[in-house]
Amino acid sequence: MDVSPELPTIEGRSVAVIGGGIGGLSSACYLAGAGADVTLLERNEQLGGRASVLERDGFRFDMGPSWYLMPDVFERFFSHFDREPSDYYTLSRLDPHYRIMWKDGDSMDLSPNVAENIEKFEAYEDGAGDALEEYLEKSTLNYEVGMEHFVYEDRPRLRDYLDPDVGRQARGLSMLGSMQDHVENYFDHPKLQQVMQYTLVFLGGSPNNTPALYNLMSHVDFNLGVYYPDGGLGAVIDGLVDLGSELGVEYRTGADVTTIHGQRGGFKLDYDGASRSDYAPSGRHADHRVDGAGYALADLVVSDADYAYTEQELLPPEKRQYDPDYWASRTYAPSAFLLYMGVEGDVPNLAHHTLVLPTEWEEHFEQIFDRPAWPDDPAYYLCVPSKTDETVAPEGHSNLFALVPIAPGLEDDEATRAAYRESVLDDIAANTGTDLRDRIVLEETFSVSEFGERYNSMQGSALGLAHTLRQTALLRPPHTSEAVPGLYFTGSYTTPGIGVPMCLISGQLTAEALTEREGGRTPEKSR
Repeated sequence: MDVSPELPTIEGRSVAVIGGGIGGLSSACYLAGAGADVTLLERNEQLGGRASVLERDGFRFDMGPSWYLMPDVFERFFSHFDREPSDYYTLSRLDPHYRIMWKDGDSMDLSPNVAENIEKFEAYEDGAGDALEEYLEKSTLNYEVGMEHFVYEDRPRLRDYLDPDVGRQARGLSMLGSMQDHVENYFDHPKLQQVMQYTLVFLGGSPNNTPALYNLMSHVDFNLGVYYPDGGLGAVIDGLVDLGSELGVEYRTGADVTTIHGQRGGFKLDYDGASRSDYAPSGRHADHRVDGAGYALADLVVSDADYAYTEQELLPPEKRQYDPDYWASRTYAPSAFLLYMGVEGDVPNLAHHTLVLPTEWEEHFEQIFDRPAWPDDPAYYLCVPSKTDETVAPEGHSNLFALVPIAPGLEDDEATRAAYRESVLDDIAANTGTDLRDRIVLEETFSVSEFGERYNSMQGSALGLAHTLRQTALLRPPHTSEAVPGLYFTGSYTTPGIGVPMCLISGQLTAEALTEREGGRTPEKSR
């Protein structure tokens, strides 16, 4: 197993991390492991960012991410600290990995057994089985080379790509063109194309605007497998928090940072709210740098808050790298309409993960990226973790949520949401044979407004910057502020991008950038 490189020591330096999402939790662990005195400030009452948990009346819902993919990334993360994921949570491999139900009545279960999937592809199109094998060989190469040389290695400048070694490593990778063009080279059947492209939802893109390089996700999907951590993704967050506590990180919730003052060696962070140290390591007193009056002092700062929000709301204009026009011109990943439901009885037609797709889904993508509107014929995702984990719902009940990707920035007033709720329930009943209306005992919705209010998300995006052709690699905002010495960024806006594994890696890349620049300095010299 490859292990992330040892970081230069920054012992004696104080670091404030703003935001307790995956990137912030990851950065905090790496920096504490490198000797820093780390305090993490989170505006909400629980850690995890978009990977929050809703617990009510015996039900436990993952409010955001619910797929455990790329297990090698988690293994590599924990191995840096001489630990394993199993020290913190238990995994089960799902079988089937997921079910696809098309709205014409057809369905396909994707199996952990690749040979079975090859047979299923062949049944749809002559030669598609061999094409799948060839496709997976290519995606495996893209994954192995791409991860090691282009994901785990940050290349923020154009000259970083002019190195002859980079060209040698990139040779043979699917670097150019869109996913739609790439997939069409292998499969003619539109349903098979959809199977190979559904993972774009996790990248916040569409088949026509996502680079072909991301065919590496098929290796993730078919070869590495889909897992479930017992207790849900919230158990993974608990593991990251526990690891940080062991390393000495102090977590303070209810601390909503409002302003970043100063620079390297002399930062002051104002925050609203009576911060609490519920997550502080056992026996550790409140750090002297955090004052109950509402400010924190630190030598260095890492922001895992929404990048655009940090720049536009936490910094004065002269200390921003980008102006409002830049952020307005970006392509944001979809928001979502989420319907969390506690349901009486079983839902036998659904798997743990079920994708419900129209046979033609171009219209849905157009209503996200080209003509923003609430989707008329949506593609959506249903998650039923109680199929695998009996602890997430009371006995005799099912834990189920529906997620419909929608355009960011849509108006989601109460009347609109109520009408769309009816539409979604009608669609579920019509296309999965699962009528939920008279069985719902608990219900919550979450959409554009909540993403904006809870996470300070630009346009209420559920994920951040989309992985479009013009927003990949060095075309994403950098980890290091070019305007404020000692300020760094992590999370889904930076490289490598969107998704729980990518944000975990982003935390490593941010820590590497920080320790490489700050290692060897002393607080006195840096002031």
